[in-house]
Amino acid sequence: EVQLVESGGGLVQAGGSLRLSCAVHGFNFDGYAIAWFRQAPGKEREGVSCIGTGDGRTFYADSVKGRFTISSDTPDLDNAKNTVYLQMNSLKPEDTAVYFCASKWYCEAKLATHWGQGTQVTVSS
Repeated sequence: EVQLVESGGGLVQAGGSLRLSCAVHGFNFDGYAIAWFRQAPGKEREGVSCIGTGDGRTFYADSVKGRFTISSDTPDLDNAKNTVYLQMNSLKPEDTAVYFCASKWYCEAKLATHWGQGTQVTVSS
């Protein structure tokens, strides 16, 4: 069974940093993708970043380029575990949202296969 669990959210002042983690369980093969999305109150869900665990390709929304960095541990295939990180620097109040990680077959895929429960990020001005 695939499970994704986010952690690392919290309250930070504008200009500060946070690192989100997505603990991934259930993939005993390499070559999937993990994406980060966010949803602010009253707004549609937005794709933030994505990484392919097999080829390491990364993607970023224009709104976070140069400020956010996505990375992945080397997948533990024997135990079907992996962790993907989203390092968020120079945070702005408009980055306030619930952040979700999701698995996809590849970053360009429209649909996610599994979702985490989300973690709240609040940036104060």
